[in-house]
Amino acid sequence: MDRLRIDKWLWAARFYKTRSLAAEEIGKNRVQVNGDVAKASREVKAGDTVAFRQGPAHRTVRVLGISGQRGPAPVAQQLYEETPESLAAQAAAREQRRMGSEPALSIEQGRPTKKDRRHLDDASRSWGSRWSASVDDDS
Repeated sequence: MDRLRIDKWLWAARFYKTRSLAAEEIGKNRVQVNGDVAKASREVKAGDTVAFRQGPAHRTVRVLGISGQRGPAPVAQQLYEETPESLAAQAAAREQRRMGSEPALSIEQGRPTKKDRRHLDDASRSWGSRWSASVDDDS
């Protein structure tokens, strides 16, 4: 076997969990083979360059081997070689995420602190013995 459908190869190389997910990404024009937008029936061979989006990351790999069946991860990693540009982009994205701000710091409101809770409790006691905010009738 020297050629294989791109959706089946992406699945066998463990880039996508199912073949239908790979075909869906191809259908959304997120996969390119040798610079051309690919269709699911496009065949790849050893030496082809495949560029695709996997989650937020853009990856570019060179096809080293063909396998029609999905195997363990160490075997699947022998089917491709990631380009140096793709590895550098992944490292830069990893560093960007690491240096990014803490998401929890942007939250302005959340659960009240102990001090806020005491303040809320004091405010609720100001109602006295009334159980509602309606106007009292002194009848």
